[in-house]
Amino acid sequence: MLHLSRLTSLALAIAIVIGAPLAQAAEKTAPATPAAVSPAKPNANAKPPLPLDELRTFAEVMDRVKAAYVEPVDDKTLLENAIKGMLSNLDPHSAYLGPEDFQELQESTSGEFGGLGIEVGVEDGFVKVVSPIDDTPASNAGIEAGDLIVKINGTPTQGQNMQEAVDKMRGKIGEKITLTLVRDGGTPFDVTLARATIQVKSVKAQMLENG
Repeated sequence: MLHLSRLTSLALAIAIVIGAPLAQAAEKTAPATPAAVSPAKPNANAKPPLPLDELRTFAEVMDRVKAAYVEPVDDKTLLENAIKGMLSNLDPHSAYLGPEDFQELQESTSGEFGGLGIEVGVEDGFVKVVSPIDDTPASNAGIEAGDLIVKINGTPTQGQNMQEAVDKMRGKIGEKITLTLVRDGGTPFDVTLARATIQVKSVKAQMLENG
């Protein structure tokens, strides 16, 4: 009986020794329980994806124009014209300014220049008077906000952008220029003005009567 007991104890010890590595191997090979993943929160500042189909169409049109247009045209010119067209269709006060145009804008808003004293915009393809500046040739000649400038020195303005019209109205001080205007859908009429020094005022003050 003692011999049998020793054999039984030895068998149990061997079983324990063999079973321990198997248990460890089972633990290593058992698939790990995936950790809970929180859903990603949408980023409020994330930019919307680019419209790839539309950009691809734009690139194709640009390539065809370069290949088939009667005269050579460079990428810079095509891109600038595309940007100008994109902004001109938004509203009368949106326009793209290149470096030279931006420099002219800075001069016109911070100094003085030879012109007529008219703030203009473009509406439905026509140059429109936004406001005449006080004490300038335009205001003294009776030009009013809302007047359409249909011609400058006999040249139609329809289809011109705002900067082109402004460039034509500016020039040497004392030179005369004729504008053809349409007011409230009426008959076109001519107004001849002499360019003068236009001083830009960033702030305008006016005294109002009581009541």
